[in-house]
Amino acid sequence: MPGRRHRLHRLLLCACLWAMALPLLAVERFPRPDFKTGYASPALATPAARAPWLAYLDVAVLVAALALADRFALRTRTRRGLWALTLFSAAYFGFWRRGCVCSVGSIQNVAQSLADPGVAIPAAVLAFFAIPLLWTLFSGRTFCAAICPLGAVQELVLWRPVRMPGWLNHVLGVVPWLYLGYAVLYAATGAGFPICREDPFVGIFRLGAPPAMAVATALFVVASLFIGRPYCRFFCPYGALLGLMSRVSRRHLTITPADCVQCRLCEDACPYGAIRKPLPATGPEPRAAGVRRLAVILIAAPLLTIAAAGAGFALGDQLAARHPRVALARDVAHHPSAEAAEGSVERTAFFASGATPDTLDAEARALQRRFAAGGAFWAGGLALALFFKLLGLSIWRSRKDYEPDRATCVSCGRCFASCPVGRRPSPSSVPPRAAGGGAIRSATPERIP
Repeated sequence: MPGRRHRLHRLLLCACLWAMALPLLAVERFPRPDFKTGYASPALATPAARAPWLAYLDVAVLVAALALADRFALRTRTRRGLWALTLFSAAYFGFWRRGCVCSVGSIQNVAQSLADPGVAIPAAVLAFFAIPLLWTLFSGRTFCAAICPLGAVQELVLWRPVRMPGWLNHVLGVVPWLYLGYAVLYAATGAGFPICREDPFVGIFRLGAPPAMAVATALFVVASLFIGRPYCRFFCPYGALLGLMSRVSRRHLTITPADCVQCRLCEDACPYGAIRKPLPATGPEPRAAGVRRLAVILIAAPLLTIAAAGAGFALGDQLAARHPRVALARDVAHHPSAEAAEGSVERTAFFASGATPDTLDAEARALQRRFAAGGAFWAGGLALALFFKLLGLSIWRSRKDYEPDRATCVSCGRCFASCPVGRRPSPSSVPPRAAGGGAIRSATPERIP
């Protein structure tokens, strides 16, 4: 009965989300113009908008894949099923859909639509952003386990993982929050979608990439042979949000279906450093020293946050330099004559529009003010993220068994096969109870799938 209620709650949640997203459905309503002057339209750099029925199909496949990942990771605990689902996700969400739109990139669409009321977000994009986040609140990071095409590629090519130092994992764990703020800032100000522009896996899914991106793709693939999911762990901005949701999830993957025997095999099997060791009730230092360190962090946190926000505000001009309108305004300010416009398509279009340099300069200054405010929030938010990271490391928590870290565990199921508690005698091999009321357990184990 509880399992049925959980499934019903998920279905109702997804149905309500889909119903709310329907009014936001935005599709291309007009065909591309047919020029009569011999003009050839350039090839699209991104995939064309999918037909509405295909968008519905994509969302349905996403929900079905999440349900399967939930079942394989939390119920049947089968690594084989997660592996098969990983292959399907790489083929469907990656190569067939050409990686667009993905949940990672949908962050930018949501940020742009919230910042600009005139921008409508397609329902499928909203669904790909919200459904995995809401699902994580119930089942942990099962989306990362076998559905995200970016993680699927890294999972499939992982060959000989090496163990990374714990301190390095913690330091690099701040980068996704930095990347998240960077992507939201540029998308909200109309400067473009940096996640899509710099995604190292787009070249794989679309079977082609510019030279610089091809080099980045090759580096990530080579790194993924030896480092477990380097992009997911140290760059993915959506993974940062999923990790935050997973900390408070109702359920989560467990290493063993029964009592832990502390054999450490799961720790050796996890290539992501997501297994936490047992810890005693008391820390390695006196309680007074821990309290003093925590007090220093609490006092320094607001000061560092204010200082970081001030630095982000001061960098507003530099952050705005990548915006196309700001770059054009600076170009026009250096060469204000229309005769020098032949070398730039943007300059030619600007002078042909009849707009004045003063109008363009005012627009650029308004954008610089927006970037200054956004830079303050970005840097201040990053300082807060670092503060909570230090706070979590400073608080001593006792653990009796080996447990997965809820934030960093991607529910891949690699620890299932290593756990000896996952072996139990077959019911047919257990003899009947003896006269004394005990049962003799067979020494021949049967592996749980």
